[in-house]
Amino acid sequence: MDPLYNLGVATYRNAVRLAATRSRKAKLLIRGQRRCFRTLQRKLDPAGGYIWIHASSLGEFEQGRPLIERIKREQPDARILLTFFSPSGYEVRKNFSMVDTVVYLPFDLPGNVKRFLDLVKPSMAIFVKYEFWGNYLSALKRRGVPTYIISAIFRPSQIFFKPWGGLFRKMLKCFNTLFVQNEQSRELLAGIGIDNVVVAGDTRFDRVADVRAAAREFPLVAKFVEKSKFTLVMGSSWPPDEDIVIPYFNAHREMKLIIAPHEFDRHRLHVLMSKLARPARFYSEATAKNIESADCLIIDSFGLLSSLYRYGQAAYVGGGFGAGIHNINEAAVYGIPVIFGPKHHKFQEASDLITLDGAMSIHDADSFSAAMDPLLENEPLRLKCGHTAGEYIQSHLGGTQLIYDMIMGSKDAPDDNATNKSEHL
Repeated sequence: MDPLYNLGVATYRNAVRLAATRSRKAKLLIRGQRRCFRTLQRKLDPAGGYIWIHASSLGEFEQGRPLIERIKREQPDARILLTFFSPSGYEVRKNFSMVDTVVYLPFDLPGNVKRFLDLVKPSMAIFVKYEFWGNYLSALKRRGVPTYIISAIFRPSQIFFKPWGGLFRKMLKCFNTLFVQNEQSRELLAGIGIDNVVVAGDTRFDRVADVRAAAREFPLVAKFVEKSKFTLVMGSSWPPDEDIVIPYFNAHREMKLIIAPHEFDRHRLHVLMSKLARPARFYSEATAKNIESADCLIIDSFGLLSSLYRYGQAAYVGGGFGAGIHNINEAAVYGIPVIFGPKHHKFQEASDLITLDGAMSIHDADSFSAAMDPLLENEPLRLKCGHTAGEYIQSHLGGTQLIYDMIMGSKDAPDDNATNKSEHL
């Protein structure tokens, strides 16, 4: 790989090492990478032959998970290695039972790459959405390992499409097939000579449909909402989201509120509770008796949110005042309208649902009121919006099957009819 690229990766590695002296996340990354090779030597069969699936973080894992599950369902004996780069993915899914081993991916430097691939001896490599590591990709190509990227999405602002992006355009040529989310991505890639592209959509649609089919029931939550005509479920919320939603809730006694904050340490929960002017309960302290007197239920347990949206008439998904919105498909799959903040432009489903009137983006308290008032006051409108959201999810299912059929069937390149997902379904 280009010496300047290697220098950039080495500089980044050194910066992370320095940050590890004061950052828990950086410390976890460095510690995990140091353990990677020992783990691989201990756990992997020396014969290799692993399907290597790499997800940068937890969100990308959720996109790759439907394909992992499909592979294991169709080929139970398949060997799968799962790697993460971010602690937010590895630390949550390090014990994921459907793969053989989970490790951090070593920094993309030539020595690490050779050692990693020599141990794994992958039969194929699958990258999820993002993560373009030049040394890994070029080494996979030299070794003749079929390599794919799934649920990828491309935008004109990315370096691949800049005059100075030649090095990164070379990385794209290392993939046997690029499975992208939309036609715009395919057209952008065609413009730089990348034609081995299939529009397969986003595998997260299949994931949320599976989650809904297996959604858990929570009798306490059902009791909390049973006398409410309108309950808003606020999922993965951050303080800026709550500073907009909670004052509206305080002023509208005709609604109830379920809050599942993205993080909930003791201080965070104390601050959140202090903003509420109506009776509230923590889920961990709720009982069948005291939950009836609460107007707000604060979820202080992990793993519940994807099933909780079923109890709402509308959803607010957080993150849109920070790095970007969280998973809106988790809510939309239940056929309810979805509201979120302004930072949503990297998410195709958000733009689509806004256009279809199945979702609304807000930027302050006034725009939130303008979005909520009709949902609260006009049930036919709310039901129509929710139906639109649910239908949108249903219309985008099937990407996982398409990808599985192509990569496991050794159909490395799309034929004349393989440029659009709809032609396969």
